[in-house]
Amino acid sequence: MTENEIAFTESPERRALRESVSAFAAKYGDSYWLQCARDDRKTDELWADAGRQGYLGVAIPEEYGGGGGGIGDLAAVAEELQAAGCPLLLMVVSPAICGTIIGRFGTPEQKQRWLPGFADGTRKMGFAITEPDAGSNSHNIRTTATRDESTGEWVLKGGKTFISGVDEVSDVLVVARTAHNSTGKLRPALFVIPTDARGFTYSRIDIGIVGPEKQFVVHLDDVRLPEDALVGDADAGIEQLFAGLNPERIMAASSATGMARRAIAKAVEYTKQREVWGAPIATHQAVSHPLAQSYVETELARLMTQRAAALYDAGELMLAGESANMAKYAAAEAACNAVDRAVQAHGGNGLAEEFGLVHLIGNVRLTRIAPVSREMALNFVAQFSLGLPKSY
Repeated sequence: MTENEIAFTESPERRALRESVSAFAAKYGDSYWLQCARDDRKTDELWADAGRQGYLGVAIPEEYGGGGGGIGDLAAVAEELQAAGCPLLLMVVSPAICGTIIGRFGTPEQKQRWLPGFADGTRKMGFAITEPDAGSNSHNIRTTATRDESTGEWVLKGGKTFISGVDEVSDVLVVARTAHNSTGKLRPALFVIPTDARGFTYSRIDIGIVGPEKQFVVHLDDVRLPEDALVGDADAGIEQLFAGLNPERIMAASSATGMARRAIAKAVEYTKQREVWGAPIATHQAVSHPLAQSYVETELARLMTQRAAALYDAGELMLAGESANMAKYAAAEAACNAVDRAVQAHGGNGLAEEFGLVHLIGNVRLTRIAPVSREMALNFVAQFSLGLPKSY
């Protein structure tokens, strides 16, 4: 199959899924999500309800209780929840990253253990790759996994930072490094660690971004794991890792475009009603043109995200990686512009909590940083799309 033969327009089924999720999310909205954040409690009701409706498991294989769809379906769910003002950050982590990796590389026993829970929302799993000295430069990861030949156990030692939702998951899929059997060089490998394992501790990072999900530093002090804690092959290296990171970027792009849509919708509603000098301010091109520009930018980013998802689901992994990076870049830029323009269109009211925009300012700025920075996305495009020399 060639790239030109892969359709990335949305099917009637995908559009119906979007409509269903949008109607479902309207029951919660940003009032529910913001109240959870202010009360320092989790969006457990929303998560459980979404699981019962089958929305969290749309990309999990049917034999494990899922919908049997692709990453594009899960990304559509994430976008519609975000557009309704009630995003679920751990969707990016649990069913998207962990579900994809275990679904592709897990043993039959691991799939049976984890995938049904991902599908119905009864299981949440975190993902830990970032370290204090290894963010975008993931080749600097220092968390190591050593095999204890006397027992067959793995022993993990190291630390992670900015790990989402550790306080609300039962396990974390951790990226560590093992010694390659033939060369002795360290290569990435993936391990499922229960959060109650001896030697696994974590502490919260206080950040100013509004949201129910929190960020944590994780410490691994000689955590001993059974042999089957390893997901996939200890020597498989980067391929297994990027099986989860490309879906993460597609999900992040969809979340960003959902946020952009939310901001634009609020600005459109406000500028139609707010009158100055006897006419709605939407009649002024200085107000309407920036919003129209953001609509164009957002729709272009959505189209690139659909393309990335279609390529990924078709197995065109290299092309999907290129498109996922471009989609994430475009979506973050579109979202940052949309929120900024929506706030500006509201004037001083853009900073008043009752208008539902001020909390988006910090959250949208994060889209340019995580899960991959705009600079690293551009590095990827420069190197792989344009064939320019590697700069790092």
